[in-house]
Amino acid sequence: MDRVDQLRLEQPGRWAVAQVVPFGAFMLLLLGLQLFASFLQLEAPSAPWWRRTPEQWLYPLQVIVCLPLLARWWRWYEFRWSWKWSAVGVLFGAVGIGFWLLPSFLYDRMGLEGEAAGILKWLGLAERNEGFNPGDVFAPGSAGWWTSLVVRFIRAAVVVALVEEIFWRSFVMRYALDWDGDYWKQPFGKPSWLSYGVVTGMFVFAHQAVDRPAAVIYGSMTYALCVWSRNLGACVVMHAVANFLMGLYIMGTGNYGLW
Repeated sequence: MDRVDQLRLEQPGRWAVAQVVPFGAFMLLLLGLQLFASFLQLEAPSAPWWRRTPEQWLYPLQVIVCLPLLARWWRWYEFRWSWKWSAVGVLFGAVGIGFWLLPSFLYDRMGLEGEAAGILKWLGLAERNEGFNPGDVFAPGSAGWWTSLVVRFIRAAVVVALVEEIFWRSFVMRYALDWDGDYWKQPFGKPSWLSYGVVTGMFVFAHQAVDRPAAVIYGSMTYALCVWSRNLGACVVMHAVANFLMGLYIMGTGNYGLW
């Protein structure tokens, strides 16, 4: 039994806090962004930037808040980094994000305009050019533009990858297996149709409706990697690579609505 397993078994309450709080803080700040946008956001060009584009300061705030929380509880996470499984995670991340980006790619390639209809809409084909764009506030290439962009990549490829995989794979998968018992004693990556349905379903519905068809595939691939590798680090690498590649695609195509 290694140190992480010992901590989990001896102090399950503190272990659960370490798994849940960073994700909870991240989601509360995201909810704050949505509430702010609903009540206080102004899209008028004369409005101050922090009201026109609140994501420009709330996204960095998520990084500032969540990274220290992750560092605070780092010893409670069972990453078990491995070159072999990290390489597999890179492959899964590249393939998984390919499925995620395919609807946007097809929408552009097919020359569609406006809202797609029928099966195309159901598959997630949609115009995705409205979203986080550092150029909305800062001149492209300026120090502010680069700072905003780098922080956005850190949020996507580091913070999101860590808080979500720790929460979904390390905590929720175990909790789904034995929520009325000693769930923390469940081994990491233990498979069951129940945990697959709970974790993948929650992951899917945590995303926009337009992304949900792709989220089913991506979430299923991550679950498969988790069960196959029994390695949390591999799942984090998969998520980090996927989000990093998505960021590159977004900046290359201008489909800012993807993030």
